[in-house]
Amino acid sequence: MEMTVELFDSIINTSQDCVFWKDENRRFLGVNQAFLDFYGFESADVLIGKTDEDMGWHSDPEPFKQDELRVLSGRSTYKVQGKCIIRGKERDIIASKRPLYEGDRIIGLVGSFVDITDVVRHNHIYNIYTIDKLRKYSYFDRIIDEIGLDEILDPLTGIISRSYAMKFVQSLIDERIPFTFSMIDLDNFKYFNDHFGHGAGDNVLVTVSRELANYTDGYGVVGRFGGDELLLIDLHNTSLLDKNSFFERLYTDSGVLRVNIDFENGSSYITATTGAASFPKDADNFDDLFGLIDKMLYLGKNKGRNCYSIYEQEKHEDIEITKLVKHGIYYSLSTLRNLADAKNDYYEKLQAVMPFLTEALQINDLYFIDSKGKMRAVNNKGFEELADDIEKTMDDDIFNESTLRRIEKNSPIFYSALRHNNFESVLIAKVRNRDKVYGYLVCAVERSLRIWQEDECAILYYLASILAETIF
Repeated sequence: MEMTVELFDSIINTSQDCVFWKDENRRFLGVNQAFLDFYGFESADVLIGKTDEDMGWHSDPEPFKQDELRVLSGRSTYKVQGKCIIRGKERDIIASKRPLYEGDRIIGLVGSFVDITDVVRHNHIYNIYTIDKLRKYSYFDRIIDEIGLDEILDPLTGIISRSYAMKFVQSLIDERIPFTFSMIDLDNFKYFNDHFGHGAGDNVLVTVSRELANYTDGYGVVGRFGGDELLLIDLHNTSLLDKNSFFERLYTDSGVLRVNIDFENGSSYITATTGAASFPKDADNFDDLFGLIDKMLYLGKNKGRNCYSIYEQEKHEDIEITKLVKHGIYYSLSTLRNLADAKNDYYEKLQAVMPFLTEALQINDLYFIDSKGKMRAVNNKGFEELADDIEKTMDDDIFNESTLRRIEKNSPIFYSALRHNNFESVLIAKVRNRDKVYGYLVCAVERSLRIWQEDECAILYYLASILAETIF
């Protein structure tokens, strides 16, 4: 794939680290979205052509200036700790910088930094993994005296950094030591940053990392893969039975996941999606093993997130990642329209789109509530329930809830119908033509706390609009 400007922008703006690049006079040329969000800028125009001193970001700018001058002379810096002023408050950061070359000539520099204020102010986080704890593993025992603890640990979370977590995994493979390898992806992490600020996002990462490391202390090591993705290397739970028991506890009563975390300006419910596979049972080399946990992670995301997927050869051997990755929303809506337009009445349309909805929304059936409050299913012809108070819940055209709490409060008849069928999470779209409501489409699943994604909401909303055109 050719590195186009558009591709570069896409890559740089998905980074959770604050990235910037400057000219040979230390003047800003550009920054990524995380940088803008961190400082609260709407665009980079406010800083293009200016230096750090012009922006007034440092109470003592000289160390930062000398640091960048060394980079412009050809030296790279890595994880240099410093302080900057953000919206009137001093924050602790760690920055890395490299020179930019045009041929043999240095024409500027590129750098990135992360906010580690919470880590610095609560430095007990660094004690998650002490030298004594890591010496229990032969790989870390061999390197820790030369490398040092700070080099091995991630500066924000205090868990193992990506580089050394991967090296640890490879060492276990080389030594033929059985283990389970898992990747844990925090659900909707961008939401924490967008709604509560990057400090809240950091708080989530630090808290989950610390609790997971404590929960697995003695038989597992936790690392940070990058952004909101964590790695778990478990040397104890390697059989399928043990893995299932471990993840069931992790997702129910561990206090690590499915918990509320408080921020200075609010709180949020924390869930995660996990993919897991074991060495040597599932794969006997690093590339294949990592490919399996990646596949399982995709599978979990397509189930609706907030779940774990453990690789089993007989179940998952033939699953292709390309089939798990959802198409773009335009493709989905176009497919939905083509399938529905091939039929005439609304019920025929629902039957025509069900195979697509089953895969796109990960549901077993779709339910339609008519204007009289009767709830029926597309696939299950014998299904019928009363839900004539649903309108008391539907303030908008689309409604989604990972629990049934609001429905229980506002629509007890509809709630009773859902609970009678063991449903725990719902996504609902109003079938409306102008000001008249003709019914509702309901996606209902038995698994509690499903996180309904924006593209899933869009698909159901679009189908409701197609039905509204058809019925009337």
